[in-house]
This record gives sequence, C-alpha cells and structure tokens, in this order.
Amino acid sequence: MRHHILLPTDFSDNSWSAISYALKLYADEACTFYFLHAWTFSNPSSRTYITSTFINIQQEETKEKLSALKDKAQGKSSNTEHEFETIFSTQPLIRSIEKALNDFPISLAIMGTKGATGAKEFIFGSNTVNVINKIRVCPVLVVPDAYTYAKPKQIAFPTDFNHFYGDELLPLMHLTKLHDAKIRVVHITEKDHLTEKQNYNLSMLKANLEDYPSSLEWRPNFGTKELIIKEFIQEFDINIVAMVNYKHSLIESILNEPVIQKIGYHPVIPFLVMPELNA
Repeated sequence: MRHHILLPTDFSDNSWSAISYALKLYADEACTFYFLHAWTFSNPSSRTYITSTFINIQQEETKEKLSALKDKAQGKSSNTEHEFETIFSTQPLIRSIEKALNDFPISLAIMGTKGATGAKEFIFGSNTVNVINKIRVCPVLVVPDAYTYAKPKQIAFPTDFNHFYGDELLPLMHLTKLHDAKIRVVHITEKDHLTEKQNYNLSMLKANLEDYPSSLEWRPNFGTKELIIKEFIQEFDINIVAMVNYKHSLIESILNEPVIQKIGYHPVIPFLVMPELNA
C-alpha cells in the first residue's frame, strides 16, 4: 500500500521539522510526499510600481526554492519507494490544500505548529489553526518546532465519551498498525458516573479498538484539562496525542490558548487532529 502525504511548507525551520518527521515516520513505507507552497506576493523593497515581470521573477525564485526543498528531502531518504512531488500554488493556503486533496489521493497532511512569522505568545500559528479548523476531510499531524523524532509507540487519545467514534478513528488505527503502537485512551472524569450515552460510546470504542493494543486510563478533573493531558504525556512517555476535532471540543481551547496566559497544552510532541466525519 502506497501512502500519500501532503507537506505544506513556507520554507521555515518549523516546516522542515515537519518534513523531517514525515520522512522518518514513513521511512520503511512506500510513500509519495507532496511539497505544497501557497505563494503570496511580498514587497521587501517597498516598491511603488510593481510589474508583471517583477512578480514572475518572485514566483520563479519560489519555485526554485520548492525544487531545492524537494532535493534536500530526497537526499535524506534512503527508501527507493519514496517519491517526491512539488505543488506550487498562487491560491490562498486553504484553497491550495483543498485542491491538492481533490487532485491527489492524500490521506494525511503533516505540518509545523507555526511558520516563519508565527507570534511567539501563541502555541499554534494562524495558518495551522486555519488548516485544522477548515480542512475537514483529511487528518492533520502537527509537529512541534525542532522536534526530535521518536518512533510512536505510545499514542494518547483523550475523550469525554460524548461522541460515537466510527471511521473518525481510522487515522489513529493506521498509525498504531504502522508502528505497532499502543493506544492509551484517557478520560477526565467530571461526574461520579457516566451517562447512558457515554457508557454506550465507551463500549463501542472498546469494540472498535479490540484488534489494537490499547488501555483505558481515568483521570480526576483536577486543574485544567490541558494540564492533565500534559501530565499524562509525561507519565506514560506518550509520542503522539490524537483527538477528533468536534465543535466546542478541547481542541478549540488548545488551538487558541496563549502560552503566556496560563500553563496550557504546549505541543512538546506531535498532535494528530482527526476530522469529524459528516460534520
């Protein structure tokens, strides 16, 4: 089975961290990597008169950078089953990704937490937040800046059991099978007992994970959910946190959480965001 992985890039160091992670994650797999750059006009010299020639030169220079990035990644791979493609787009990032998903059989997008101009006070850059919020047909794996690759052997899956999980879990199952990982389901208890709906969803989740190594962990609701997850990551040496992006879910608070405001979920490990199906 050949995997098709989309790698949006702005040529930043954080972007390269994500690319490097992708190459190692699929090091032993047949895989096609698509390097996507959504070009936007920049005017570093504050020119008042912009010609089409000037714009064409900028675009050609960016295409060369994209080609060089592809060559760099190719040089890092020793797998003859790895293929590399470039996608240069003049459309906005979201539209560019949507077109790529339509044109190619992409199953996962991998990108950095923030780009070259990301504000330091926020955990996630605006581009990453937009991709997670607006790309609802493809899972997104977000890789922290300067992350040192660790084979994903432990994957945390926080859940409140308020949703029925079906095919939403396929990306999680895919990574689990790919690296013989263990899924650690973690539930933060807010009430003494689960509701009838929660119990049903729990039983169905257990059934869905029956063929995968997994465990169910319960955590008391002391402190913020973000902090509880952070401590869980440290306790079990978690390599990836996976969540389904439901509306009004924990993900929303994480994405917009200013680091300087309080101790929150700081992405020290990759973060797999799986889309809600039929949203």
